[in-house]
Amino acid sequence: MARVLSKTTYNSLMEILLKLPFRNRVQTLRKLFSQISVDTLICIVAQECQRRMKWSHGRLTSLEAVETMYKRYIKSISMCEEPGILLKLSDEVGLTPALLARSIVERHYQRDDKSKPSKLLVSTLMKNTALIDDRDLAFETYLCLLEDDDYGSIAEVTKQSLGYEYEIRLRLELEECQVTFLHEDHLRAKGYDKTPDIKLEIPIAIDGQVINWIESKALFGDEEVHRGYLRDQLFSYWNRFGPGLVIYWFGFVEDLEKNHQNRTILIRDSLPRNMVLMEQTAL
Repeated sequence: MARVLSKTTYNSLMEILLKLPFRNRVQTLRKLFSQISVDTLICIVAQECQRRMKWSHGRLTSLEAVETMYKRYIKSISMCEEPGILLKLSDEVGLTPALLARSIVERHYQRDDKSKPSKLLVSTLMKNTALIDDRDLAFETYLCLLEDDDYGSIAEVTKQSLGYEYEIRLRLELEECQVTFLHEDHLRAKGYDKTPDIKLEIPIAIDGQVINWIESKALFGDEEVHRGYLRDQLFSYWNRFGPGLVIYWFGFVEDLEKNHQNRTILIRDSLPRNMVLMEQTAL
């Protein structure tokens, strides 16, 4: 199954994705892009959702918008509608289930002077919905957290676990290939501030290019994602350690390496097995 996508395929996928509702989008895309890995589709969908929320969250959670949603929720409860009220509302307004539920919980706990409850309180309630004092709202919020793959406590724990899983996988594969390296914890202990996931103690060569470090990313690399990492991390690694390798485990858009401006940073979707190891010779 494909993980490295041409720009044409990626653009076609995104054009369709932007027209779909938040839930069940992966199932729809699987039928239309059967040649693409399911994990890759899941990752692309999640990243698009995060971008959309970044730009529209403020508008969708304004005081007026939240008040309107809250009144609709209260009316639906009073009419004894079936559970899933907030999920349906999420589809209608274009806000992910967890973010919408958080806004409704904030409104429910709004003080008499119309000031918002503390962020700590709301975060605690979102992590443990059993603490919400209204039975219906507690259940509706719980459903939203279960259905949201991109936001909320369940989604965050999943992302963190996935990232760590692939870092461990990279270390194990390097050990299997008998490559000597320091990982991020070692480097921080030595006083480095910005550190790649892997610093090779002895450089390796991949496709004729010497590599000094490796960064593991358990996501899909599109142009926006890669530009952000170049700015915030990768160029600083290049300046300090020289050429390196980025692994986007769930694939990437072709031709991303053109963004590097003569600074060599290879991009792959797995650890290459055609590595050339430098031989150590005794003096």
